[in-house]
Amino acid sequence: MPELKTAPDFELADLYGNPVRLSAYRGQKNVLLAFLRGFM
Repeated sequence: MPELKTAPDFELADLYGNPVRLSAYRGQKNVLLAFLRGFM
């Protein structure tokens, strides 16, 4: 993705199974995504 381009909105579950949308943080915080290899 090019630098300074807005990421598309998506939803994932947090560690507790609660849905979290990327757009909920737009303009409020920086977001770092980490995709772990393996299963919990």
